[in-house]
Amino acid sequence: MGIKIIATNKKAYHEYYIEETYEAGMVLTGTEVKSLRLGNVNIKESFCRIMKGELFINNMNISPYEQGNRENHDPTRIRKLLLHKYEIDKLVRKVEEKGLSLVPTKIYFKNGYVKLEVGVGRGKKLHDKRESLKKKQADREMAKIFKENR
Repeated sequence: MGIKIIATNKKAYHEYYIEETYEAGMVLTGTEVKSLRLGNVNIKESFCRIMKGELFINNMNISPYEQGNRENHDPTRIRKLLLHKYEIDKLVRKVEEKGLSLVPTKIYFKNGYVKLEVGVGRGKKLHDKRESLKKKQADREMAKIFKENR
């Protein structure tokens, strides 16, 4: 079946140096999955948090399903992420280090299941963000010149 990307968090790559990523499953309701199939999700302002040995995502907005009835979901509820215990323990040790955060980078369907890629990132300083933008712009210009010369 493969992978179908639903949403990416470009802001995460702008704000953080993503050092490592983990793939996590999600506990969702039926109407949430239907909304995800329509692409009605926003993960730009979301963040991950470890509470009582479990991983949760906060502030992820999955729009209510249009044909949903009274069983429709709350768009910004806290959702549990599914990882193995050893992976969560590894994340706890990394987050305790200075300056590391857990940020969602993308959400996608993989073999019929909803997966979330969680990145362990170190925050960028303002001058680092400017350097990233300069490098990105230079790469675009080089690609444009290369394309014109073909």
